Parts: sequence; structure tokens; C-alpha cells
Amino acid sequence: MKIPMSRFQIHDDLTAPEGSVPVLRGALATGGQLPNFIGVLAGAPAVLRGYARFRSELRHGKLSLPTLERISIAVSEHYSSEPGKQTHVRAARAAGLGLDEISLAREFDSSDPKEAALLHYLQALLDQAGRPPMHLHEEAREAGWGDEEILEAIAYMSLESFTALVNVAGEVPVDGSIEESRVLKAA
Repeated sequence: MKIPMSRFQIHDDLTAPEGSVPVLRGALATGGQLPNFIGVLAGAPAVLRGYARFRSELRHGKLSLPTLERISIAVSEHYSSEPGKQTHVRAARAAGLGLDEISLAREFDSSDPKEAALLHYLQALLDQAGRPPMHLHEEAREAGWGDEEILEAIAYMSLESFTALVNVAGEVPVDGSIEESRVLKAA
């Protein structure tokens, strides 16, 4: 069995540059295990700190967890980020999304017309280099999304795009893939 390898070193609190250690220790204290993506970012302390601050601020926004997971799934699928797809499908299920909604989110869609309007707008933003048609912006507003929520959705999409780009560019293995390989070898 071939063990997936990242192009970037995946750090922990023992191997990371000094500037990343406080963030890693904080993540370990709350999450238990570091995702491979965070271990990669630890190689660049300024990037890790910026990412952590951006994500933290967006957690206190107006968008619901199911909305954020729909966006995450759509973006992970757009960039073919395997770690993102697996992580966000699990998180979406935990947030109460059914398999049908997860499947629709992969295509920037939803059975909920309000959610669908926002996802269609975000898809156009990704696909058309930042120039979505005005009618999609208007449709998102007519569906009930205000400027604050639309701006948060754009910010969250950019954060998830960054995550997916690092995962794809670095060939970051899916979390647990190394441990699964060890279990297979031991068997």
C-alpha cells in the first residue's frame, strides 16, 4: 500500500517553527488531533496565524453552520480537494444536512431556494473570475440574504478556496490516511 505524501512538511508542536507553536498547542487543546492541513500551515507561522484569525472571526458571523458547510462542500468539490470533501461531508452530516443536500451542495445547489440562490451566486463568482451576473446578486438579495451575509459568504468561500488550494498544491493526504496505512501494515 502506498502511503500518501505531502509536498509540504506536516508539522506538529515539536517540529513547527517557534512562531507556530502557540497556535498549534491551542488547536491541540481544543481538537485533540491536528488536521494535516493545519500541520502544513505551521511551516509558515504568519500564514497559520492569519488563517486562524480569519476562521475565528468568521465563526462569529451571521451564517449558520449548515450554510457554511454547503459552501465548504461546494468549494472542495470545485477544486477537487479530497481532504476538504471528506472533512466537510462529515461536518455537514453533524450539522444536520442530509445526503440529498450534500449531493446538491457539491453542485452549488440546494433544495432550499434561499440557500440555492446564495450558492448560485458564489459559483458564478468562482467560475467567472469575480464578475457574477447582476441578476444572481439580486436573486440572492430577493431570497433574503443581506449585504452582511453575502460578504461573509464571499469571505468564507475565499477561506475554503485557500484551504483547497493548499491541499491540492501540496498533495496533502486526507486526515488519518497515514494512520490507516499503519493499521493495514500491522494487520
